[in-house]
Amino acid sequence: MTDLSAFIAGLPKVELHVHHVGSASPRIVAELAARHEGRTPVPADPAALADYFAFRDFAHFVEIYLSVVDLIRDPDDVRILTYEVARELARQEVRYAELTITPYSHVRRGIPARAFCEAIEDARKAAAVELGIELRWCFDIPGEAGLPAAEQTLRIALDERPDGLVSFGLGGPEIGVPRPQFKPYFDQARAAGLRSVPHAGETTGPETIWDALRELGAERIGHGISAAQDPRLLEHLAERRIPLEVCPTSNLRTRAVRSIDEHPLPTLVDAGVLVTINSDDPPMFGTTLEQEYAVAANLLGLGPDGVAALAVDAVTASFLPAPEQARIIAEINGYLASAVG
Repeated sequence: MTDLSAFIAGLPKVELHVHHVGSASPRIVAELAARHEGRTPVPADPAALADYFAFRDFAHFVEIYLSVVDLIRDPDDVRILTYEVARELARQEVRYAELTITPYSHVRRGIPARAFCEAIEDARKAAAVELGIELRWCFDIPGEAGLPAAEQTLRIALDERPDGLVSFGLGGPEIGVPRPQFKPYFDQARAAGLRSVPHAGETTGPETIWDALRELGAERIGHGISAAQDPRLLEHLAERRIPLEVCPTSNLRTRAVRSIDEHPLPTLVDAGVLVTINSDDPPMFGTTLEQEYAVAANLLGLGPDGVAALAVDAVTASFLPAPEQARIIAEINGYLASAVG
């Protein structure tokens, strides 16, 4: 009988919803905090970070997240962070990741847009050669910063257009940040060939997801778990094969769900919605992509075949060209055959 934890650990994977700064390991966060000691509330002791990352609610999570963003002060910090995120993903057998990056947060802190983009691109190219992982970027608007942030994020995306950029997103709080106001920016990004992947329906109801679909042309939805409350929306997502980027432990840690047993993942899957499993801000939430696959397997009652099918769904939902999708799917299927054969 195949040990499921070992199977998940070796399974080739794709990660579609993971945040750049939110993926900083405790070691990297502590090192950066030590560099800026006295000018940051972030503890420089890795052991103290678990308590620091104990979130009261989603608003508190955003507050803590931004304090970590503030530790990234120059292009070298950006390059080191990006490469270290790639290293951790590669350790988990991730072959391809679409990393959500918020350039506005760094540019407004004094890092020039071009230098920022050059730093992430340098890390991306090095990771491909040295770690065997392909990274792509989703530039996202921090919704709490409003339309000025949307304008600047769009300008950075279109003016700098780093080679790894594939999509345009919207993150941050949903409550009090209506999706429709961002339509002009998504329209321009989509016209320039970027794909639309806004967050919606994590801490608000199904109407936020409808807005993301109708107003922002969403091709994938970040989180989207409140779709489980709307049968018509579930049918729409299933019929059109619009994927949801589901992050179970994140939803628990930000109090979007009360307990993991109440997570709506089974409802989404039973409705035929295409779901992908992701880690969001893994060190902050005390998780990994491997652990998220284990949580999903438990919620859905899956063995190796079902877990491998989740991995294939993530590849299918990615913005990889078809030949590269086929290559990773073949690797997943080969791994499954060797593991259970």
